[in-house]
Amino acid sequence: MAVIDPSEEINELVGTMKGIKDVLDLDGMRRQIEELGEQAAAPDLWNDPEAAQQVTSRLSHLQAEYNRVEGLAGRLDDVAVLYELAESEDDPDTRQEADRELAALRTEVSALEVRTLLSGEYDSRQALVTINSQAGGVDAADWAEMLLRMYIRWAEAKGYSTEVYDTSYAEEAGIKSATFAIKSPYAYGTLRGEHGTHRLVRISPFDNQGRRQTSFAGVDIVPVVEQTDRIEINEEDLRVDVYRSSGPGGQGVNTTDSAVRLTHLPTGIVVSCQNERSQLQNKATAMAVLSAKLLERKRQEEAEKMAELRGESTTSWGTQIRSYVLHPYQMVKDLRTGVEAGNPSAVLDGDLDSFIEAEIRWMRRQESGKGD
Repeated sequence: MAVIDPSEEINELVGTMKGIKDVLDLDGMRRQIEELGEQAAAPDLWNDPEAAQQVTSRLSHLQAEYNRVEGLAGRLDDVAVLYELAESEDDPDTRQEADRELAALRTEVSALEVRTLLSGEYDSRQALVTINSQAGGVDAADWAEMLLRMYIRWAEAKGYSTEVYDTSYAEEAGIKSATFAIKSPYAYGTLRGEHGTHRLVRISPFDNQGRRQTSFAGVDIVPVVEQTDRIEINEEDLRVDVYRSSGPGGQGVNTTDSAVRLTHLPTGIVVSCQNERSQLQNKATAMAVLSAKLLERKRQEEAEKMAELRGESTTSWGTQIRSYVLHPYQMVKDLRTGVEAGNPSAVLDGDLDSFIEAEIRWMRRQESGKGD
């Protein structure tokens, strides 16, 4: 069996990396890192904790991204040398090591290439994720909680900070809904393709006859609002309800009426927050969540208006997007991209990258008019 010369693939990956560097603008990134580093070193930085957190988060993200690009470029140089060494020494072990490293680089460069596709207006934002149980009774509530865990595990594996703002527990098991933030740059652009209905098929742990049950949960992803966004909310358009925070099964977790529910009367949008001890803090967080949902509503309306002017039809991604089958066979399949995984346990434990990368490419094709 002939040995495949890897030099062609290495040259192709080097070319891809050059394109990635051009798109990401490493010189500009380096300047931003220097500027943010100066801001982070300012003695009065933490006088405004929210602004300070934004500066340090942005700095950390840019440094990690810059190091990731430069690190991959360096590893491509190293793997070429490794192949040369394997050939000159006629060493099969070194050759195997080089093959493993090239396979890893192929995967990592592809993932980095996906990052260059996140160029939408709000793609660089942090993300607000809301999960709602849908059809399927107690199984659907349990499924919603499984999805909550899946996304939080995904974020944790990436080193992204998360904060759960509100959880509405179901009576028997699981949750009716939950809203949480993923506090990392580009979290919205990365996750926005997860928006839609997720379907679970399994033997119900709540059915004493052990029957198969299909249940559904909805995932909603919106970008976090920033100061440059013009989202005005009139107080007279709001109904504010305060209530006592509660845990699973209605157990009280707070002895005061500090939880806040806001209803935006013109749109009917309802948001809640109960993670803070203070009613004032909960209201401020709920207002931020409401602003994000109104911003996304505004963005969708503008997109539909532009599509109508161009004589186009807008594609809704709010339908069923993925099936998770635990019985009678084991498989997770994305209905848009066709990506499959035969290990649902790993996916439900946060191993989502193959699905996310494929859907980012799919969305870019849809948005550029090259979709099927």
